[in-house]
Order: sequence, then C-alpha cells, then structure tokens
Amino acid sequence: MQPRVSSLDHLVLTVRDLGETVAFYTDLLGMQVDQFTPADGSIRFALSYGIQKINLHEAGNEFEPKAQTPLPGSADLCFLSATPLSDWIAHLGQDRIEEGPVTRTGAQGPIRSIYLRDPDGNLIEISNQL
Repeated sequence: MQPRVSSLDHLVLTVRDLGETVAFYTDLLGMQVDQFTPADGSIRFALSYGIQKINLHEAGNEFEPKAQTPLPGSADLCFLSATPLSDWIAHLGQDRIEEGPVTRTGAQGPIRSIYLRDPDGNLIEISNQL
C-alpha cells in the first residue's frame, strides 16, 4: 500500500512584523497566540485555532529548516467558520472586505466566502460551509 498523509498539522507564515501579525489574527480573527520553545532553545510564536496552528517566522530571521523562498505576503488561506458571514462583515467592517460574499468550492463542498488581506498582504478567505 502506498503511504498517504491524513491531515495538516501546521503551516508556516513568514511575516514582516510579528506584533502586527499577531494583533491581526488574534483581534480580528479570534485566534490565540502561543509562545513555545523547541529543543533548540529558540523562542517561537504560533497562532492557534481549533486543532490547528500557524507557526510564525519573521522575515530575515526564519528558523531552519525553512521554505526555499520564504516571502511575506505569498499565502492564500481559507478558514472555515460557523459564524455567519454577515456577522464577520459587521465585525471586520465593509472597508476591509476585498470581495464577497461569493460562492466557492471548498475541500468538502460548496462554501460562501469573503476575502480580506492580512498585514503582509496574504489573501485571507473566511467561509461558511453550505
């Protein structure tokens, strides 16, 4: 039998400013910031939500191993939410919404989405499953 992956444990975002990124994801998207120290003794930060996390690397000070070309603003992330998009729009403000609500196709079927940008310009999609 061929080996297969079963789920995503975490991903890494390379960011210009850790504080600005943490504020965006915690204040606007409701994630939690976690500080942790791996075996190498460095101090690192991650954003937690549900059972997933996003590790943060500061541009120019990335941890090894890293992506071949780590760049702030190169990600396109879709987050599922049980909160209605109308509540998200009221929370974020219409001026922050780049597109939507629009119907798209998610990993498990149709979704309805809004789009905005984080401080580095990453495209952030917030979606409700239909």
